Amino acid sequence: MKKILTAMLSGLMAVSMFTSCSGGGSGSSTPASSGSSETSVSASESASAEESASESSSEELSGERLNDILDAGVITLVTSPDFAPLEFEDISSGETVYAGSDIELAKYIADYLGVELEIQAMDFQACQAAIATGQADMMISGCAPTEERRRTMELSDPYNTSSDDGQLLIVPLDMVSTYNSAESFAGKTIACQNGSLQYNLTSEQLPDAEIQIIGSLGDGVLMVDNGRVDAMACSGDTAKMYVENYPDLGIAEWQFDYTSEGNVVLCQKGETALMAEINAAIAEVVDQGLYDTWREDATELARSLGLEVNE
Repeated sequence: MKKILTAMLSGLMAVSMFTSCSGGGSGSSTPASSGSSETSVSASESASAEESASESSSEELSGERLNDILDAGVITLVTSPDFAPLEFEDISSGETVYAGSDIELAKYIADYLGVELEIQAMDFQACQAAIATGQADMMISGCAPTEERRRTMELSDPYNTSSDDGQLLIVPLDMVSTYNSAESFAGKTIACQNGSLQYNLTSEQLPDAEIQIIGSLGDGVLMVDNGRVDAMACSGDTAKMYVENYPDLGIAEWQFDYTSEGNVVLCQKGETALMAEINAAIAEVVDQGLYDTWREDATELARSLGLEVNE
């Protein structure tokens, strides 16, 4: 809360001063850039620049949700806890505790804002619907920055950018070499989580395939193993984890054309004031290398619980 008040005060001071600095504030406590070459301007030009900067700042930092969160003292997270080590359930104590590197990130954001964290678990598509309709404050669940999400939600700066194992398809082991081109999937049924990156990639790059919506990746891999679908689209680390545990499954030779941009936090469209603070928290996490540490610890915990872990 102190950081937010400091940023707001700095913003008010910047508007009240006639200077030649560019006023591109983001709502966080990051200082404005001093690299402007406009060192000599008229008073009218300065006033005009300040007015433009003020209008730009107002456009960038919109939404009432941040104030609502601070007033209530609680930020609500939605997540699909079926993706260790990012988010999963720890029931070793007899009660359900949500754990994982994404959960630690959510806790950090809550602490940064000076509020409590409330976690609501649901399937992946329901999480996105909750954000789109304003029923939750943020979604952290291994989300990739897709164009569809950029159009319909606010996306944070990326985190978890240290690895990229591609986007792959799990298929029966004896069909691995058969699926060696996009054309080889024509008429095949591919399991995808609705609204996921893999759903979008399948729709765009395998237009002649049919998509079977699944509630969870665990459901999808069982459907491939039982012959109910021909393949399941998932991230590379997930695919490698599953084929290690399912001896009759393998990874298709063909893979999606995709380069990872890391994961992002999602908020409702227009809530840019909240997202500015989330980005400020993420910047601290990235600068300190915290996420990699959280992921290592979460991997160890998930394994101790006997869970399948996405490397």
